[in-house]
Amino acid sequence: MAMQDHALNEEQVVLVNERDEAIGTMGKLRAHQEGALHRAFSVFLFDEQGRLLLQRRAAGKYHSAGLWTNTCCSHPRPGEHLTDAARRRLTEEMGINVDVEHRFSFLYKAGFDNGLYEHELDHVFFGNYSGTPQPAPDEVDDWKYLHPDALEADMAAHPERYTVWLRECWLRVRAELASKAA
Repeated sequence: MAMQDHALNEEQVVLVNERDEAIGTMGKLRAHQEGALHRAFSVFLFDEQGRLLLQRRAAGKYHSAGLWTNTCCSHPRPGEHLTDAARRRLTEEMGINVDVEHRFSFLYKAGFDNGLYEHELDHVFFGNYSGTPQPAPDEVDDWKYLHPDALEADMAAHPERYTVWLRECWLRVRAELASKAA
């Protein structure tokens, strides 16, 4: 774990205020230890049937390991445009290269059993993809397509199976899907 901690400390996240103005950078692990507000993104890819592509986070992830979540999520590098960061990580995590569209952002803070915190201004992107992903095994243990109604029902019955950020933004995701369909 020490080597992984070192890598997490070397990777920098962009610290922001609540207006999403950059105010500095910090090592990724330190930001999560201190609960420092930083910029993040989440990608939601939907197939032609309207199903969401979910991933289960790899067992070796530093928090939320083994939980189901949206297609991809991460942090932009200092100076990296959010859309470019979302596409980069989508390729790195899931082996998918598609266009994504920024839909909304939200702020949340959550603590984890291991003493780490997520305190993020999370930018949410939507995209379309109907293929078979090629996930990186150190990032993703499993994946599946699931209809939003089935996901919502399972999240309500078993919230412990899902990441906190997916549960936090789900109602807004559903509202965006409804507005897109209207």
